[in-house]
Amino acid sequence: MDHDDLLDVCLRLAKFRVESKELLTYLLMKADDEIDQLLSVPGQIHKKALRKVVRWMEKSLRFSGDKGTELRVRVHFCRRIKDMNIRFGNGRVCANMYATQRKKIEKALDKAHLDLQFDFNRQMSGL
Repeated sequence: MDHDDLLDVCLRLAKFRVESKELLTYLLMKADDEIDQLLSVPGQIHKKALRKVVRWMEKSLRFSGDKGTELRVRVHFCRRIKDMNIRFGNGRVCANMYATQRKKIEKALDKAHLDLQFDFNRQMSGL
């Protein structure tokens, strides 16, 4: 890595003290293939595992810091829940997690470039 990139990595490590080893691994080895890394949400999403998936997703998105990636991952998460026909029933916690992801998508859309807003608004129509 050149000096400026290495300095940037060190500054980002200072921000994430607890997860610094995971962040360092991500930045040095996995950041080049960011989309595939972040979209590798487990194949079977069950209600009990939703919290774990959301925690993992939030941590990975904090590491990334890219709004386009954030939108892709959050829309993919909501799409997978819709496609798998997960029924929330009386479980308000799961329904709230889904609603929170939708709100975060809308918030990220407001900050995104106009082209991204158009593309993701189309994708959001089915959710």
